[in-house]
Amino acid sequence: MCCSAHELLEKVNAYIKQMPYARPPMGLYEPISYELSLGGKRIRPVLMLMAYNLYKEDVDTILPQAVGLETYHNHTLLHDDVMDKADMRRGKPTVHNVWNENTAILSGDAMLILAYRLMADCPEDKLKLVLDIFTTTTMEICEGQQWDMEFETRQDVTADEYIEMIRLKTSVLLAAALKIGACLADASVEDQDKLYKFGVKMGLAFQLQDDFLDVYGDPKVFGKNIGGDILCNKKTYMLITALAMADEEQRKELEYWLSVREGQEKEKIAAVTRIYNNIGIGELCQRKIDALYEEGLAALSTVELPEDRKKTLKALACSMMNRKM
Repeated sequence: MCCSAHELLEKVNAYIKQMPYARPPMGLYEPISYELSLGGKRIRPVLMLMAYNLYKEDVDTILPQAVGLETYHNHTLLHDDVMDKADMRRGKPTVHNVWNENTAILSGDAMLILAYRLMADCPEDKLKLVLDIFTTTTMEICEGQQWDMEFETRQDVTADEYIEMIRLKTSVLLAAALKIGACLADASVEDQDKLYKFGVKMGLAFQLQDDFLDVYGDPKVFGKNIGGDILCNKKTYMLITALAMADEEQRKELEYWLSVREGQEKEKIAAVTRIYNNIGIGELCQRKIDALYEEGLAALSTVELPEDRKKTLKALACSMMNRKM
């Protein structure tokens, strides 16, 4: 019987809570405990446990690897906050604000090492396969972060380049969670690859939906103010596509608003959104999201298991995308 997402989340949180980080030097380990205590949906470890649970019942045996992946993910968030000079993470002060930047960098480095230690705590016959997937993924995420940084100063970013950047920065970790879980459960190589493809497509759809909701979402449902990406000129799929499709007048107006940095926030959001509406960017983005979502479900459907076994995983994907089964 497959565990629910909530049951798996509770297992992950319980494991994190009992991890032995109360040891000297506390200046290294307290920031790690703090970062992990900030919570979140723990989607990545839950996905790993779900993929394993498709084939085997004893999900507790791979909790070290699942939490290793979550530790790695939080390592990236801790370092991202330093790079972005972010003040808050999940409603609480970031590590470098509670301590300082040097502490955040060192504790983040320690989290990466701890993630590898947890990931390596697996059966010997799976060790190389698991570490190969994990190492490839961590390097790809660095590549994605570098592309994202370079896009900030480039004016010629294409939609395809943006999709590849978010695949590297976001999707591959979701995909790796599924593949590692399936690998540890002795799934066939074919099923591992199908689950990986499912994770990539869902990750892309989820990120594009986040871009879409930043413009067209309900702030009460979305959980943050609308228009943040517009205000900081973030090169999203929507902005890149708008710049590519705009006529001369629309492009001139769009470039004007991109030059406005502060003082006209409401006007800028309204004006850019109006341009998006006139070009039909919202509909184009939604079609891309729908296509990726359907491609992800198609990949999951080919996994060689009874449909009942895949129900819980499919339900989680649908809930992430606010869709019905």
